Amino acid sequence: MFADFIKRLTQPDPAPLPDDDARLALTALLVRIARSDNDYAASESRLIDQIVMQRYGLDAEGASALRSDAETLETEAPDTVRFTRAIKDAVAYENRLAVIEALWQVVLADGSRSDEENALLRLVASLLGITDTDSAMARKRIENAPN
Repeated sequence: MFADFIKRLTQPDPAPLPDDDARLALTALLVRIARSDNDYAASESRLIDQIVMQRYGLDAEGASALRSDAETLETEAPDTVRFTRAIKDAVAYENRLAVIEALWQVVLADGSRSDEENALLRLVASLLGITDTDSAMARKRIENAPN
């Protein structure tokens, strides 16, 4: 279903993604981190919906549809290294930094951080060109945010 999208995204020197495609790719990263501990909880999918509703101004139906498409894309996307590097080349820095913050929301949603989630988030942040300091500051903002 997303073969052309993935091919466009992973070609050498991809063009910047249009907003809708960037939303889809970044939401697929949220799904990937939620699935990384092999426990894709309903609370995580609800949180992803909330994140994309807030970030992209979607209603509940639009958020659910975007997440559903992102779940499909995530299963078809190449390994995390190639997928994330492709996103780095096609998405502006401020959007990549915002997705790190959203990834921390997903990781922290169930009240525990697994080694798999920590490792994947460190890898994704690095591949997106986000410094450890910026990622740690994003995590602190999420941890200190009112529930």
